[in-house]
Amino acid sequence: MAHVVRDPAKFDVIVTTNMFGDILSDLTAELSGSLGMGGSLNAGIDHAMGQAAHGSAPDIAGQDIANPFSLVLSAAMLLRWHAQRTSRVAFAHAAATIEATVAHCVATGQSTRDVGGQLGTYATGQAVIAQLNKA
Repeated sequence: MAHVVRDPAKFDVIVTTNMFGDILSDLTAELSGSLGMGGSLNAGIDHAMGQAAHGSAPDIAGQDIANPFSLVLSAAMLLRWHAQRTSRVAFAHAAATIEATVAHCVATGQSTRDVGGQLGTYATGQAVIAQLNKA
């Protein structure tokens, strides 16, 4: 785990058991500043599923404070996986657009408090939609 923290760019894929995978995914998501920034993809040969790395976050349900970027970035990962699988470049472009949109929203403070913004979950989602509509 120390090597993942010291130099995460060295790693592309880490194969591990479920328990250690959960620990590593939480740890590496925090390297980006928040667990809410960790996209997650469960991918096989023929099927894949994107999900928020932080799970359903029941402890903050209904409070309008959850960071939606994890799920948004998971969708981008799913699009990129599909692009690689099918050689359909449009899906890769869509993934890149989503990733750039999230980066823009964070950089301009259009985000939840955990990454320096002042918005709630809903308003952050609306900011993502507005930025995607400009792309």
